[in-house]
Amino acid sequence: MSAYAVAVIRETRFGDEIKEYLRRIDDTLAPYSGRYRIHGGPYQSVEGQWSSDLVVIEFPSIEHARSWYESPEYQAIRPLRTDHTDGDVVLVQGVKDGHRGRDLLGASDGAS
Repeated sequence: MSAYAVAVIRETRFGDEIKEYLRRIDDTLAPYSGRYRIHGGPYQSVEGQWSSDLVVIEFPSIEHARSWYESPEYQAIRPLRTDHTDGDVVLVQGVKDGHRGRDLLGASDGAS
């Protein structure tokens, strides 16, 4: 089941280090079958206020996502990003094909 590395970046201090990170990250993703699904904007805010950049990278599984994040290759370039951005990163499991919102309800709540 797919999993995702999701980053919400509130601020980027764009300079040589971020450029170097962007030059090198693709090579760290390839061995783990990581693929960008969202990388920045443009976006349309329809509820609330949004002023961050969103990055979503898809992996075949949560194990692939974790292995990529913990890999020596990614850890070597991670400070290039973390020292020059403010934000949050999470690894999250996707849902099965056909998932519905009501699947989160228990059987007694009408899930079926």
